[in-house]
Amino acid sequence: MSKHNVLGKEGEVIAKNYLEKDHYKILDTNWVYDKAEIDIVAQKANETIFVEVKTRSTSFFGNPEDAVSKKKQTLLSKAADEYLYQKEIYTPIRFDIISIIKSDNQEEVHHIKDAFFNY
Repeated sequence: MSKHNVLGKEGEVIAKNYLEKDHYKILDTNWVYDKAEIDIVAQKANETIFVEVKTRSTSFFGNPEDAVSKKKQTLLSKAADEYLYQKEIYTPIRFDIISIIKSDNQEEVHHIKDAFFNY
C-alpha cells in the first residue's frame, strides 16, 4: 500500500476513535455507492452524520479539508441518500469533515460539523 494510502487509513482510525470518545455511535465505515465512498457513518442525538476524513502529513499545501471539492460533496450527498434509503433511516442528517494533520510524533484533529449541505 502506498504511503498516502497508509496515512489515509491511519487518519480514518484516528477519526473513528475521536468520534467514539465523543459518544458517537459508528454505524459503518468505508461504505461505497457508485463512485463515492463514505468514510464514516455515525449517529448521535437522533442525527445521522456522514463524515469525510482528510489526512495530511503537513498543511504546507493547504488544510486537508480544502480537498473536499463541490464535486466530492455532490458524490457524498448522493451516496448518503442511497445509504439512508437502503438502511431505512429517517433521521435528520448532516455532513461533517474531520481534518487531520499527522506527523511522526503528533496529530492534530479538527472536527468541522455541518461542513456542507445536502445537494
